[in-house]
Amino acid sequence: MATIALVDDDRNILTSVSIALESEGYKVDTYTDGSSGLDGILHAPPDLAILDIKMPRMDGMELLRRLRQKTDLPVIFLTSKDEEIDELFGLKMGADDFIHKPFSQRLLVERVKAVLRRAQAREAAVKVGAQTDKSDMLERGQLSMDQERHTCTWGGKAVTLTVTEFLILFSLAQRPGVVKSRNALMDAAYEDQVYVDDRTIDSHIKRLRKKFKVVDDNFDMIETLYGVGYRFREQPL
Repeated sequence: MATIALVDDDRNILTSVSIALESEGYKVDTYTDGSSGLDGILHAPPDLAILDIKMPRMDGMELLRRLRQKTDLPVIFLTSKDEEIDELFGLKMGADDFIHKPFSQRLLVERVKAVLRRAQAREAAVKVGAQTDKSDMLERGQLSMDQERHTCTWGGKAVTLTVTEFLILFSLAQRPGVVKSRNALMDAAYEDQVYVDDRTIDSHIKRLRKKFKVVDDNFDMIETLYGVGYRFREQPL
């Protein structure tokens, strides 16, 4: 039974979301502000956290920033804001998904299931054992990705990716030079057919580029074809 931490200062949301998640078999730990949420999550780590953005004492963005210093715990944001900068900044900080208020309980439950499946699949692969199946390895020039261990390196330097970022990059790098539409990347990263808009995929791509530029300022392997999609650059022989 997966445990979910729910952090929101709206007690009505805490109650309604808890009931919806518990009816699906999840254990839910609730917190009414970011500060208590941080303490609780670090003390008793859940399998996933759902964070409101606007909260007293410590907002959701700051809470995520502090969590990312300690853990790669999957995180879904709840937000009543419509500004694009909020979602872009949240993805940059390491959020796995966004749900805008007001939302249906069914939508939230399906998003939770999707994020948990991706995280659990990664953990199961890591536990298989020390032996690495070569079919789970992907190497493209300086890029090396290991699906079992969920590791990624560029030029021998580690690049830490979220589950969603890893799946998007793996999909692109499997076939260098081949253009992947946003829909194709959505299918690769969100295989449960949960609705994700184009802006979310674009945000993940921007974050991937920034992460690789940290280890190589000249990184330019992810190309944009405006109006079409993205591709991993073919390298000369």
